[in-house]
Amino acid sequence: MSDVGFDQYADSYDAALEQAISVSGEDKDYFARGRVAWTARLVTPRPGEKRNVFDFGCGTGSAAPFLLDVLHATAVLGVDVSTRSIEVARRTHAEPRTSFMSMSEYRPRAEMDLAYCNGVFHHIPPDRRREAVDFVYRALRPGGLFALWENNPWNPATRFVMSRCPFDRDAITLTPPETRRMLTAGGFEVLRTDFLFIFPRALRWFRGIEPWVSRWPFGTQYQVLCRKSDSE
Repeated sequence: MSDVGFDQYADSYDAALEQAISVSGEDKDYFARGRVAWTARLVTPRPGEKRNVFDFGCGTGSAAPFLLDVLHATAVLGVDVSTRSIEVARRTHAEPRTSFMSMSEYRPRAEMDLAYCNGVFHHIPPDRRREAVDFVYRALRPGGLFALWENNPWNPATRFVMSRCPFDRDAITLTPPETRRMLTAGGFEVLRTDFLFIFPRALRWFRGIEPWVSRWPFGTQYQVLCRKSDSE
């Protein structure tokens, strides 16, 4: 989808997403909190450690509260190609620890400790994905981490939900191996891949087993966690 395409959804993004995922029985905050909580359990900071988080493709900034409260970010910088979405993010999530910029405004300076990204790369044309990976790489400090979340095309429920979502209908999904190869080609060291969100609300009593099977490709979303070299 083009930058202008996402501008037209800036004010209705949340409503469209809620409608698409309603078949799961959960709202968008359930998934947003779950993603960030999973990332947090893998990258827990040391006591007193500061953590500047780079929210790549932040959209309207809906992940920012969870990055602050669950991931314990010191500060969150969100960037997005949609200037209209950035305007909404600034208005909706204005607080001293958050800032939002358009992609054209931000210049990567190897200053961020952790990059977070959810459901962005399937909207980037394949021939521009390497450029996007490089953008994140240059934003991270040496040794910085990148938590990339994507929709799992191997899961039929994922494909069904995406077909219900107006801004996902032209998406080109990435399989986990494709994502790992993309990140490795961009200079990252891939640390692990995890799959989350297997069971809808109707089967929520089974969710307790999800951490035990997170390495199996069953979940509707997956995270590839990777690291920038310490020697950069």
